[in-house]
Amino acid sequence: MLELPHEGQLRATLQAVAPGTELRDGLERILRGRTGAIVVLGYDETVESICSGGFDLDVGFSATRLRELAKMDGAVVVDHVNRRIRRANVQLLPDAHIGTGESGMRHRTADRVARQTGYPVISVSQSMRIVALYVDQQRHVLEDSDVILSRANQALATLERYKARLDEVSGTLSALEIEDLVTVRDVTSVVQRMEMVSRISAEIDGYVTELGTDGRLLSLQLEELVGGIGPDRALLVRDYLAVASRGEDEALAALTRLTSAELIDMPTIARILGIGGVDGEALDSALSPRGYRLLARVPRLPATVIEAVVGHCGSLQAMLSASTEDLQQVEGVAPHRARLVREGLSRLAESSILERYV
Repeated sequence: MLELPHEGQLRATLQAVAPGTELRDGLERILRGRTGAIVVLGYDETVESICSGGFDLDVGFSATRLRELAKMDGAVVVDHVNRRIRRANVQLLPDAHIGTGESGMRHRTADRVARQTGYPVISVSQSMRIVALYVDQQRHVLEDSDVILSRANQALATLERYKARLDEVSGTLSALEIEDLVTVRDVTSVVQRMEMVSRISAEIDGYVTELGTDGRLLSLQLEELVGGIGPDRALLVRDYLAVASRGEDEALAALTRLTSAELIDMPTIARILGIGGVDGEALDSALSPRGYRLLARVPRLPATVIEAVVGHCGSLQAMLSASTEDLQQVEGVAPHRARLVREGLSRLAESSILERYV
């Protein structure tokens, strides 16, 4: 199957047909030539078993070859991994009992072949002049870059507003942590905003994938806005997650699964973290962070040292009140690193208070 590590098959296929790729060039040539096509992106015994007639080629892939071979009525079978065109002008005979919601002959065949073989199938409609991908039991229509860019820019403007609000509530939380005045409401508010920003950035990342070379500037803007939010989200959960509730990964996954309606309900977020009850009064309960998030902001501090310091102190307040000599008792913390932690936390505490009250 056409699949990249840690990515879904649809995303991998979108990358394969994004602007700037040779496959996309071939599809655009087919559209300009006003001919239709079916292109199977994979070749094995299953694909071979549903192919009838045509030509065995096994030649290198190129956009011009794909365009010329698509002039014939049959499908083109491409070994995309090895960049070879294996067969051309073949009649595809998928299992007719495979369900499909498509009506046109070409699209119905493409959908069934994709479901039966597990490989992505591209259908180019001659009459409607659209390119449809059938992959992972989904249908995705390729759009022009201008349409996707317009949608992406709207999402980017929304992301900028949400990120500004996230920075505001995150800064407030840091100051409250220093003063030991954190409540469940403060934590759930930051978690909520982080999840919203993550979802919008994931949507824009999908646009970047579809845009290919046309999305380079968008990719840079996205990275500048949300770079580092993933680790911050994990650290925040680690700071406040109730020990007996669930694991960190499980809590993060549960937050990801929340619907839009559930995400705006703070008690729901609190219950996932194990820090809130059913009623709204629990949102005003006091909390004390472990200190992962703040300590991670100290420059040049390895994750092992952060874990050791938090494990030794137990809470952020104990960490803030610890002297250099106290920190030297932590395994793996030498005198110079103890001073680094002490001075770094002092600077962070001072800046957080100033940002809140000045």
